[in-house]
Amino acid sequence: MRADASADVIVVGGGPAGRALAGACATAGLRTVLVDPAPDRPFAATYGAWSRELPADLPARVVAARALGRAIGHDVHELGWEYTVFDVPALRDVLDAALGDVRVVRGLAVHVAVARDADSGAGLSVLHLADGREITASVVIDSAGRAQPLAGPMGHGQAAEQTAFGVILPAEVAAGLVPPGEALFMDWRSDHGEAGWPTFLYGIPLGGGEVLLEETSLARRPGLSVPVLRRRLHARLARHGVFVPAGARTETVRFPVDRPRHASATSLGFGAAAPLVHPATGFSIAASLSLAAPVADAVAAHLPHGPAAALAAATDVLWSGPARAVDRVRRIGLEALLRMPPADVPGFFDVFFDLPERHRWAYLTGRDDLTGTVAAMTALFAASDHRLRRRLVVPAVLPRVRTNDLARAER
Repeated sequence: MRADASADVIVVGGGPAGRALAGACATAGLRTVLVDPAPDRPFAATYGAWSRELPADLPARVVAARALGRAIGHDVHELGWEYTVFDVPALRDVLDAALGDVRVVRGLAVHVAVARDADSGAGLSVLHLADGREITASVVIDSAGRAQPLAGPMGHGQAAEQTAFGVILPAEVAAGLVPPGEALFMDWRSDHGEAGWPTFLYGIPLGGGEVLLEETSLARRPGLSVPVLRRRLHARLARHGVFVPAGARTETVRFPVDRPRHASATSLGFGAAAPLVHPATGFSIAASLSLAAPVADAVAAHLPHGPAAALAAATDVLWSGPARAVDRVRRIGLEALLRMPPADVPGFFDVFFDLPERHRWAYLTGRDDLTGTVAAMTALFAASDHRLRRRLVVPAVLPRVRTNDLARAER
């Protein structure tokens, strides 16, 4: 029996994941509230994903560019996969249009508690906002990104972070690094001329004759500083005869890649707050867009049996047994990268990108494909030399790396 609440679902966070989920909840017939401290704020990041991961019904107008992916360790690897870069304003328009009658509330969520409905006895979730307001619903979903405001105590120590600094340049200027029709997934060559923590060049077409070139630290605990990334990017580009003009638009990226799974008993994490971030790539938007409707449908189907049943069903959609196991394997892989000597990283990616396509695809995209993920790791182990095998296995039995910040000169 549905409890007497002001809403069936509250979605906290108005980014792409939160808006996609709120719209899906409304489509599923749920009374939905979207809470965000600045709901009119434009999306600031650049979003991309492998095309095959995206929902089939995604409107074509949200696509700014498509390109074939290429990766470089020491050698060049043609991935054979198409990469989609979003037209971010168009994506925002599509997600906003899907909100329908979702009630949008401007406010900062700080806490969620459970109260009992006087008539039904069902547990109602009470979302507390920073200004003292309260909103009651049957189910609360935290989609507020890396902040995870409703996740409760983390107890996880320093997060591993992906950081990047990029510049947006005319496509013809960047053509030597990102030829027309291509996307540079990773280029691990040390063209920046510096020793120390490994970084790679990420280059994607943005449409409209522009390309984003970004010096990226895949993961570090804590993240590599932006000044280091900026210096390396300019040095790398200069080596290729590319000079950044004054006033060029820039992008700065910093987000955790290993936050623990949302463990609150009173809310569900979704999107980057779940977290759905892949520890080996930092990608999450394709998973968020694809899972929005299944999560909403699970809530709608089980809410007649009570809020607890609805929350449990939605949790099972996100974190089935195989999905939890894959997440564990990926986190071991992350720890292996965090422990790997910088000079070994490009060679590791050469081995990985030389694997058959099915293994690469399973590891990089199959968030609940345990069989495929284990097969990929087995193939990687078989293709590795003794030194790399040891580096892949040891992190499974060691505690997580506390910090990579041993050289203050990198900060």
